[in-house]
Amino acid sequence: MLSTLEAAAMAATGNGKPKRDTYRHGDLRNALIDAALELARQGGPEAVVLRAATRQAGVVPNAAYRHFADRDALLHAVSQAAMAQVARTMEAEQAALPPAEDPVAAARARFRAVGTGYLRFAQEEPGLFRTAFHVPGDMTHAAADTAAGITGKTPFELLGEALDGLVDTGLLAEDRRPGAEFLAWSAVHGLAVLLIDGPLRGLHPTQAHDAGQHVIDMIERGI
Repeated sequence: MLSTLEAAAMAATGNGKPKRDTYRHGDLRNALIDAALELARQGGPEAVVLRAATRQAGVVPNAAYRHFADRDALLHAVSQAAMAQVARTMEAEQAALPPAEDPVAAARARFRAVGTGYLRFAQEEPGLFRTAFHVPGDMTHAAADTAAGITGKTPFELLGEALDGLVDTGLLAEDRRPGAEFLAWSAVHGLAVLLIDGPLRGLHPTQAHDAGQHVIDMIERGI
């Protein structure tokens, strides 16, 4: 015979399997973030809902409140995790560059890879990209460990590192370095939004790629 509690849990899942309300090693928080990331991937920030995340993770709804005070808290955590995925895509773009003996060419390639990786992520993962930038906040969030990739750097920090490389190799004058990351970020992000949510979303992939390269060309000339 099932207890009343067990029967209620089975009914709540709809599949005859009781929901888990605990996780070993305290990994429920990460399980909820992973579940919410999948929701965001499919439906963007609007799809990140506490009840849906708990259902996806296989736990009772109240379990989420042990780790997240409300939906906004979960959405912020998912936004940071999505930002970390942006960073990993940018890092992968840099890691795929062919070896370059010329330090000037290498610095330029690493800078361009930052923009190319950013645009690639936006087009391949529009739901996560929208979620990464959905939660308003100051620049402390852009440098938080929770938004960092494999190298420990966030997308904003990877851009700054690439710009520093341009200065080190003489491609960017030192007196033009301050604030350059804001100009570069604004231009590439603007194109990304136009490609996934604006009038450029109908472009053929080849046209979208070319547009990205032209914008990066423009940034290089402008800074």
